[in-house]
Amino acid sequence: MKLGLQLGYWGAQPPHGVGELVAAAEDAGFDAVFTAEAWGSDAFTPLAWWGRETSRIRLGTSIVQMSGRTPTSIAMHALTLDHLSGGRVILGMGVSGPQVVEGWYGQPFAKPLARTREVVDVIRQVLAREAPVTNDGPHHPMPYAGPGAVGLGKPLKSIVHPLRADIPVWLGAEGPKNVAQTAEIADGWIPIFYTPKSAGMYRPWLDEGFARPGARRTREDFEIAATCHLQIVSGAEEKQQVLDGMKPVVALYMGGMGAQEANFHNQVFVRMGYADLAAEVQRLYLGGEKDRAAALVPDELVDDMHIVGTEGEVREKVAAWEETGVTTLMLSFRSPEDVRRVAELLA
Repeated sequence: MKLGLQLGYWGAQPPHGVGELVAAAEDAGFDAVFTAEAWGSDAFTPLAWWGRETSRIRLGTSIVQMSGRTPTSIAMHALTLDHLSGGRVILGMGVSGPQVVEGWYGQPFAKPLARTREVVDVIRQVLAREAPVTNDGPHHPMPYAGPGAVGLGKPLKSIVHPLRADIPVWLGAEGPKNVAQTAEIADGWIPIFYTPKSAGMYRPWLDEGFARPGARRTREDFEIAATCHLQIVSGAEEKQQVLDGMKPVVALYMGGMGAQEANFHNQVFVRMGYADLAAEVQRLYLGGEKDRAAALVPDELVDDMHIVGTEGEVREKVAAWEETGVTTLMLSFRSPEDVRRVAELLA
């Protein structure tokens, strides 16, 4: 199992010390570094900025929001960065949710699975550069001939010859249909809130995708890149402090990342068996009682979602994640020293 450094997206201000974290990850043998985006910082620019000082580590987006760019624009970003980095890009993408897609990007959210299939197909056409890019689908028609068109659209091929004709595409997916489609059309899967206890829930969904005609991958060569926080602690008291500190984040995703009637993250917790808890946390969070919402999150849930413990416990938990089929652990760290310590522990 490989290790990835998860930088995530920025808060109110750019983070400090990221260059040192990335350098430590490369020196320590990490496989990749990943960035994300929400409705502030973008995913590509930080990879170009901090990745310029690296030579080996792969550069991944986890994840690019598809509605923020046209498929050809995403492909342009990916092929440009792939050239600049010498072929180290992993293109991770996802559909986000209706509040962000319609509220921030001003795009319709309907039919996310069909849109995903079109986006992936167009990007692969651009990278293959075998013919001018066209698309007959309703979501990203190319050439465009709908309302407002002047009728001069022309199928085009990328001016730049891509360094690689087939950059790895990993998709973020949460529900059964989306996970199955990901196993069918993608090279890897970026789950959210994946845990050893919930891994069995996903197996039949993945198997359905692998079994479809034309599936690109099998379980043997398909990547599963799961994100969690890993922290080595001295004992039970420090572990409890860490778990308590992470409960507000769990409550945010369970209760506040989406509307009451359309919070896909909330539905993940429902499928994991926390339906009553998810409903109450959402009610409190949306009602402004964030502290009470966080206080309801049980220790065992946070402990299952992340890897926190003594050195021996961390080794055991990492092995448990690997046994479920995870090929890459995306880990967040606070200091270069933490990066090096974990790399040495798991070497």
